[in-house]
This record gives sequence, structure tokens and C-alpha cells, in this order.
Amino acid sequence: MNKKHKNKAVTPEEFTKLKTIEPPMNSAGFSALKSVVTQVYKYIKPVDALRLSLKMNQRKGFDCPGCAWPDPDDERSVLGEYCENGIKAIAEEAQKQTIGKDFFSKHAVKELANWTDFELGKSGRLAEPMFLPKGATHYQPITWENAFKKVASHLNALESPNEAVFYTSGRTTNEAAFLYQLFVREYGTSNLPDCSNMCHEASGKALMETLGIGKGSVTLDDLYKAEVVMVVGQNPGTNHPRMLNALEKCKKNGGKIISINPLAEAGLVKFTNPQSPKALFTGGTPIANVFVPVTINGDVALFKAILLKLLEKEEQTNEVFDKAFIEKYTYGYASFISDLKTYSFDECLKASGVSLEVFKKMFDLIVNNNKIIICWAMGLTQHENAVDNIRELVNLLLLKGSIGKEGAGTCPVRGHSNVQGDRTMGIWEAAPQDFLDKIEAKYGFKPTKKHGYSVIDAIKAMYDKKAMVFLGLGGNFISAVPDTLYSAQALANCNLTVHVSTKLNRSHLVNGKEAIILPCLGRTEKDFQKTRVQVQSVENSMGIVSSTKGILKPCSDKLLSEVAVVCGIAHETLKGRSNVNWLSYKDDYSLVRNDIEEIVSGFSDYNKRLQQPNGFYLPNGARIRQFHTKTGKANFSLNKLPDWQLKEGELIMMTIRSHDQFNTTIYGLNDRYRGIFNERRIIFMNGQDMKVRNLDEQQVVNLKSHYKGTTRIANNFKVVGYDIPKNCCATYFPEANVLVPLDSFAHTAKTPASKSVIVTVEIAS
Repeated sequence: MNKKHKNKAVTPEEFTKLKTIEPPMNSAGFSALKSVVTQVYKYIKPVDALRLSLKMNQRKGFDCPGCAWPDPDDERSVLGEYCENGIKAIAEEAQKQTIGKDFFSKHAVKELANWTDFELGKSGRLAEPMFLPKGATHYQPITWENAFKKVASHLNALESPNEAVFYTSGRTTNEAAFLYQLFVREYGTSNLPDCSNMCHEASGKALMETLGIGKGSVTLDDLYKAEVVMVVGQNPGTNHPRMLNALEKCKKNGGKIISINPLAEAGLVKFTNPQSPKALFTGGTPIANVFVPVTINGDVALFKAILLKLLEKEEQTNEVFDKAFIEKYTYGYASFISDLKTYSFDECLKASGVSLEVFKKMFDLIVNNNKIIICWAMGLTQHENAVDNIRELVNLLLLKGSIGKEGAGTCPVRGHSNVQGDRTMGIWEAAPQDFLDKIEAKYGFKPTKKHGYSVIDAIKAMYDKKAMVFLGLGGNFISAVPDTLYSAQALANCNLTVHVSTKLNRSHLVNGKEAIILPCLGRTEKDFQKTRVQVQSVENSMGIVSSTKGILKPCSDKLLSEVAVVCGIAHETLKGRSNVNWLSYKDDYSLVRNDIEEIVSGFSDYNKRLQQPNGFYLPNGARIRQFHTKTGKANFSLNKLPDWQLKEGELIMMTIRSHDQFNTTIYGLNDRYRGIFNERRIIFMNGQDMKVRNLDEQQVVNLKSHYKGTTRIANNFKVVGYDIPKNCCATYFPEANVLVPLDSFAHTAKTPASKSVIVTVEIAS
């Protein structure tokens, strides 16, 4: 499938000097403080760092460009309402160095392609628009006016609007996202793939079907008051460090934490709050009461085992299920119980890979409590049966009545600062008809009803030359998507690729026949427009909409805001045939919010409510036991055990992040919570699996994935023995994305199955 592709856009395969130590069993603390100081000293001007640290995630400040964890409604830390990785994010965005025409005249695209992702990201902030002509070896400057004309000419030359793909990253603000989807729909297509397609699409599908809303149902206050919090397929210490503050409060209030994951992550073992001087010197708080080392993709089996034991206890005592809740608020209970009884507890437990002893410790916490929250991330959503994973955990919550009450509910933890808000704003290839009808009523054009391309569909369309223009609003597309070589060839097939970005990344080097880089303002920078410095807005993981306003002078006078970029492209492309006054939005973002108020439910008095210190909550039916499903109730579901088996010599691999990483952004080469330093091309393996393959520590191996008769290869990885379930292994992305098959994705959601890739390991020659 991808053996003969011309554009091999993989990261360089050279090794650095790998060092390993025993993984620590404590997170944050002095090591986090040291990391913060190092990042600040090395990459940001000290005065800027101080100003930013006092305004990040604060009321009337700017929203962290990292994860989507919510800010507290009550007190916020005077020492800084941010985490170590938040500082890394702004160090990346507000770095001292800028790059423009001199940098690109010195470095050819081919040369830059040999740089590591870390080197690319740390080369500097993009300072001016750049253009790569057909056949050229170097990017060269282009004016904003000519860049907009170039994009417009390509878009208007297509035979059909459906030959263009408009991707969106989760960092895009509400205002920019709304205008972007509006432009795309007026242009004539629904091709709006976004990063939701690659992370929590399965969550949205499962939650819409079962609870009637594709978002979580809990607030931070619920986490503080929960009796049990189950953290499943998630590593908060690296990916959402401020979540540990909430888990610590839960523990101090008497709550219990269950960690379910193939790897024991340091953040869920013990947390030393770096904002607490007392904690720094007393050793912090143990977090997980029970660690459950489930095998990769053994989650449905584990939850079925839990459900079977709950049913057994209910039949013995009649006191386990919340029968009043089930009777009044749910649908499908009888069918669910009938199907559940067809499974064997012993077989399910065996398939989960969990010992009976550990299972009993976990089960005792669940059976004896009724305020239960289940949190999860991509460890559950990136499998072919990902939707089943989420539906099964909802079944557990429904049995216990743990939906729509204090201290209980669903908590999908989003991985990017406004990925949830972008979907709310209409960045969706399959937007509901009532949303499209409101656009028609407001703007006078009829959006197409035809669903557009998701990420996987878009890659296939570009590969088959059915889509010839790619425009990315933020993100690092090629490093985020599966099947890297195939996807790189897909982009190379385009006539034009365009990226709106703050920093250089690998996607700028995997280009179509022509390519454009459009540099934009970051969250940390003041957005000067005609009327005043503009305020924008974002939505976090718990459905709170709040303002964000940068405080730094832009690093270059040749940057535009994302809103201005979208308006410029839309105005030039639709000139003379648009019903929208695009340039007026660029001057005053409050006008954008006035329109959002008319189109998007829950945004009444948008401009006024955005001025509230804590922002405002969007409506959430599941939170108040109003289930907007087809049945009008919360739905039980029937889910099968995943149907896959390993052949002799095979392992099941999951891709993971390092601690010096956020999504595709590489902050450094260390993963100190796993004891890894100065290297990323590694594979974590169980000691027994190493032994039967005659593999030594740090031995160099090649990895091969096997899917439907196609073999994909990733060379040069070093073996690291680790406490991971037998027959399982883990590698970092994007280095191992080349092994993830494009055609292996979640049913109904098309989320890439990056957490369950069948591989073999061979000693490198």
C-alpha cells in the first residue's frame, strides 16, 4: 500500500544517546519546577515569562494553548494557574527567535525535512508569509495580498468545491472556527475534517447515542465530590497535569481513584503539587487507590466483567442498581441484561488481562459507591471498537444511577484547548440539518446537505486525486494522521497545500505542487484590529465558554490573526458572489459573536456573558437528566468483545506521548516520568516478550505492522524493558504513525486505531 511512495515524510531515524533510569513513582514537585525554570530561561524573555505566567488561565487573561482542562470556578492559584506543560506550550509560542525570508533562503525544504520535529519546532516563530513555487527548492516571501489571491485562484479553478479539503486544529478560537466553517459552506462544500476525527470522535458518537449529547456531563465541582473516579486509558500527569489538582481534592474529600491503563503512570501513583510549599517538602498525595493493568484493548472485557459481578450482587441483595433511575430515565435495560448474561465472567476477566486479586480491589470500590465519575482519553477512543468502549462504560454509570447528579457522570478529557469549541461552532463534516437551516436563514445561501470528508476520507480523496487543494487552519496534519507514507503521498498529490501556523512543523515540508505558509498570532499576543485589541473565546472540556486575550506585542508586524486570515481568504475567494461582509468581521470580533448567538444554541447574550469573570456554562441535558436521544431516555447498549487475536510472535502496540510532548509538538527529548532521556525512537516491551525474542536492553529493532495483507515498516527503534502487560508494547507518536493502517479505525466514528496496532519485532541488521 505504501512501499513505493515518493514522499517519505517520516522523522529522521538516527539515534541520540539514550539513557534510562527506573521510572519515578511521583509526579510534579521539584522536578516540574526545575523543568519550568529551564523552559523559561532557555526559550522566553524573562520579563515576558513573568507577565505570561501571571495571566495564563486567569480571569481576563489568556487561555493556555495546551490542553482543554477547565479553570476553577472558585479560587485560582495566585502562584500560577498553569502546569509544567502549559509553560512548555507558551515557551514554544512566545519563543525569542523568529524566522522569515533569511532562514528559508538558507535552508532548503529537503534539508529541513531531515531535521527532527524538536529542531523544527524550536527553530523560531514564523514571521512572514512564505510561498513554495512549483519545482522550487526553497520557500520565498509572499505578500498577504498575493497569498490570498493565490489561494483563491486555486480554489476557484477547481471543477467542484468538493475537490478542496479544509482542516482545523483544536487550538482555533470560537470566532475563527465559526467564520472558517461559514466560508467553507458558502464556498460550497462540507469538507471540514478536524482533529476531533482523530481523538474523541468515538466519544461523541457513543455519548450522542446513549445520552443525547456528545460532551461530558460533569463539572470540576463534581470531581471534588465524587465517591469514585475511574481514570481509564488516560495519563493526566503528562497530558492534562492540572487534572491532578482535582483528583487530589477528591482524595482529600474522601473519594477513591481507580486507574485503568496498560502502563502505571507516575501522575496517578503520587502527586506533589508544585503550587503547595508544604507538599513539596512532605512528599505529596498518593492518587490511585487501585491500579488496574488492563491489556491493550481489553477495556470492554474488563467492563463486562464488572457488569457481570454487579449483576450477580444485585440478584443477591437487590441493593446494587439504582432501580428508580433505571425505571424513570433509561431505555433498553431488559435487553441489556439478557445480552450480558450470555457472557462468562471468567472469560471476560481473562481477556482483560487483569488478575482476580486486582479486580476484587477495584470492584469493592465500585459496588459500594453510587457517585461515580469515569474519565477517559485516547486510550479508549483509538481502537476499532472504540465506540463500544465508551458505550460500555456508560452502561456501568446507568446501572448505578451515576448520571445527572452531584459527583457523578461522564468526563471525556479533550486533548486540545478548543477542540470541543470548534465542533460547537460547526467545524463538522456532518453538521446537523437544523444548524445548516439557521445558516441559510441568516445568510441567504443554502449549505450543502451532503456530508463531507472526515480526516481519513480526506486523505483517501487526496491520494486518489479527488481533492486537489488542502488548507489547514492550525495543527501539524502529517504528524497527526495515521499511515504516514500514504498520507504524505496524498498531500504531495495536491496542487496546493496551505497551512496557517505559528511555528515551523513537518507539514510545511510535505507539500503539494505549490505550498503556502501563513503565519498567525498566538494566544499570548495582542490582537490589534481596527476598532481595538480584540477578545476571543474558547470552550473547555466541561462546556464552559470563556474569554482569551493576549498580552504580548506580536513577534512580527507581518502576522495576522486567524480571524483576519479566514476573512481575507473568504473575501478574495468569494468576491462578488458572497452574501457575507467578510471584512467587517475582521475589524470587530463582537460582530462574529452576534452572529454566533443567532446560529448556535446556548449562546444568547454572547458578548455580555463573555464578560463574566468565569465565563458561562453551555446547556447540557445529561447534566440535568434530560436525554435528547431518539427514545427520549438514556439508552443501554449491547457491545461485543473485540474480535482480534495475536499470531505467534505478534504484539499489540499502542502509540503514546512522552512527557516532553503535547500532541505532535515535541518540547524536548525526555520522558522523565517513564525514565527515558534523550531519545524518542524506542519501543517499551514486557521483559518476558524480550526474552522469548532474544532481545537485549537497548537492542536496535525494526517494527512491522500487519493489517489485511499489508505490511508497514518502521526502522531503528531501541528496546526498553518496561512494566507493560505481556504481548503488549508501546511506541511514541508521530515516530510510529507510519505503522498505523489508514483503514483501521473505529466503527461509525473513523477514529484511527492508533492504540491497537498488531506488530512484529525484528532485530535490525
